[in-house]
Amino acid sequence: MPTTRATAEEPDQTQDREQPQGPEPRTGRQAEGRSAVRSLLRLWPYVRPVRARLSVAAAVAIVASCVGLVIPLVLKWMVDGPVADRDPAGVWLGALYLLLLGLAEALLFGLRRWLVARPLAGVEASMRADLYRHLQRLPVAFHDRWASGQLLSRATTDLSLLRMFLAFPLTFLLVNAVTILVGVIIMLMQDWTLGLVILGPAVPVIVTCVAFERKYAAVARLAQDQVGDLTTVVEESVLGIRIIKGFGRHRSQARAFRELSRTLRGTELRKARLLSAIWGVIITLPELAIGAALVVGVVQVADGALSAGTLVAFLSTALALRWPVDSIGFLLAMSQEAATATERYFEVLDAEPESAEPKYGGPERADGTGGDRRPAAEAVRGGLEFHGVRFRYPDASADTPPVLDRIDLHIRPGESMALVGATGSGKTTLTALVPRLHEVTGGRITLDGEDIAGMPREELRAKVSVAFEEPTLFSATVGENVLMGAGPDAGQPELDRALAIAQADFAHSLPDGTATQVGEQGLSLSGGQRQRLALARAVVGRPRFLVLDDPLSALDVHTEAAVEAALRRVLAETTALIVAHRPSTVLLADRVALLSGGRVAAVGTHHELLRTNAEYAHLMSGTEETEGDAR
Repeated sequence: MPTTRATAEEPDQTQDREQPQGPEPRTGRQAEGRSAVRSLLRLWPYVRPVRARLSVAAAVAIVASCVGLVIPLVLKWMVDGPVADRDPAGVWLGALYLLLLGLAEALLFGLRRWLVARPLAGVEASMRADLYRHLQRLPVAFHDRWASGQLLSRATTDLSLLRMFLAFPLTFLLVNAVTILVGVIIMLMQDWTLGLVILGPAVPVIVTCVAFERKYAAVARLAQDQVGDLTTVVEESVLGIRIIKGFGRHRSQARAFRELSRTLRGTELRKARLLSAIWGVIITLPELAIGAALVVGVVQVADGALSAGTLVAFLSTALALRWPVDSIGFLLAMSQEAATATERYFEVLDAEPESAEPKYGGPERADGTGGDRRPAAEAVRGGLEFHGVRFRYPDASADTPPVLDRIDLHIRPGESMALVGATGSGKTTLTALVPRLHEVTGGRITLDGEDIAGMPREELRAKVSVAFEEPTLFSATVGENVLMGAGPDAGQPELDRALAIAQADFAHSLPDGTATQVGEQGLSLSGGQRQRLALARAVVGRPRFLVLDDPLSALDVHTEAAVEAALRRVLAETTALIVAHRPSTVLLADRVALLSGGRVAAVGTHHELLRTNAEYAHLMSGTEETEGDAR
């Protein structure tokens, strides 16, 4: 949570640019009041490119189902014809017809499966790619609010549910509806009185389905959110396995996992109870209707009002409709799960991404408007400058004081400035504003006189390079991790230079040199090694502006001294803002800014502040733990 102060001032309305807050992650499991159909219609842009093939597949499935309904008609012909006439040749001919119809039905259903497999795999891949691409563009504030497990479950479990829905329920809700309609028409044509007996349970079945859909929707949403919670716990346990083992917390973690698993199990059992209830109704009522039709039909045959063949055909048709009717509950359940999966998917996709374009402005016009909105009387100064900067985290309430309040700071071109402050003073937050990982809520930040909010993010981040206190490495080679900070044309010379500056020559001694895979999160390396590689990544592109968040905290004294000596040459060629906690790091900078309570309390050289500022002298004395920020 953002650091707060005891007092707050009203924001300057002429400067503040309040940031829109993205939607909160829906873990409240609100399923009531939403339309499953409306949710599923949002899949249309992904389905549209393959609609022709899916339509053909649905038509093939309808034909296959209708072919199955021809079988009872053949049985009627056989019973009233060859069987009644004791004609073996006719019986064999009827058997051949039944065999051919069965083969045709099987081949058509196999063709349907072939038609949908490839396009739906493509739909799933396209949706997953869009989700991943969108996640990369979402602001840091979004990722601060959302648990990673919730995002992972949307990219895996939910998309698998959607592919299954498009492959099966979407088609068979239509196919089964057409099959039931055609089958009822055939039965009514055979004998309308028996047909009315069969249709008797229709109303209670429909009422049951409506009630089931409403209740199942809420439980399905709850279960899918709980899967996301469980995924988060598993991911955190894997990434934090060293902490768990180091503190002997495996039993408590296992207990927490069991509790979540037990909760999810209970929800799944609720789903099972709902399914069993609807299946009990959907299966029992039609079976009773078929039994009643059988009794009525036998009486009619005995009275001579109905032929035996007609009764056989009628009952065969009714039995052929058992699966389309019985599957209604199953298909509705899958449709509800797909609807909630669609909602969860688009909750992320609907979140507002970072814009690649400038936040406002454009080229400076002749009348002096536009551009970076710099007042006409203000002289253009180079370097990195903070003009009355305020910042409040997007998830903080409007009445809380800002984390940073009216920051005015100028780092001249080619100058290095150390940023010093107690834990929670806002140092890390301030550095995150420079590459626009967060947007300022008031004031401006300029690079060489140009407001960063008026720059495209790609241009801004090409000028500014960052290294964080907690280094992040990816499951890639050492070289690939370091060269992420350089342009596409960077190669081995740039890599070797950056490794030398960061005193990361150990990379050449790894089993495959700089082609060694560092593993997930770089956990195969020590903390100091990871931090040096992160520093190398920051300097490899020779950035014009360098932002370092306590980049040497994990290094031993001797390695730190060697890195500092190399860094001084780099800092002489760039404009740098360095978060520092130790005097040795502070001495890298030309000047020091003391951040206290979200404001700049003093600016000067290290020795000046030691003499004139008691708070700074206290921080540099080492009597207070200052290793890190609250956020």
